[in-house]
Amino acid sequence: MYRTAVLYSVLLIAPAALTAQQPTVPHDSVRGAIRAVDVGARTLDVSTGVGYALRVVRLQLPASATITDLAGGNAQPDTIGLAQLKLGDVVHAQFGGHAASFVIYTIERVGSMAAGVKSTP
Repeated sequence: MYRTAVLYSVLLIAPAALTAQQPTVPHDSVRGAIRAVDVGARTLDVSTGVGYALRVVRLQLPASATITDLAGGNAQPDTIGLAQLKLGDVVHAQFGGHAASFVIYTIERVGSMAAGVKSTP
């Protein structure tokens, strides 16, 4: 009886111990337009999707995260602050793997909705 109880407890505890040892890595990404920026709370609302599949994702930006500006077209991308992001900026963010699932690891500004699409004849 005692051996059976020990075996069951080991089988229940072992998976939790194995998942605690695995490193946390970003598990999701989003590419879309910024819908809201809250500098005080350090959050971004990003609108993504097409048609009826539109969704808004609220992302938490930790103080350690940097924002890379790829929209400038420079060979060397710039690092910008959260306050420099504007509504309509297009961003690509990788997030997840923390205790809170929507914490950003990396974020890049890749363009702006205000700039529009440039056509070439």
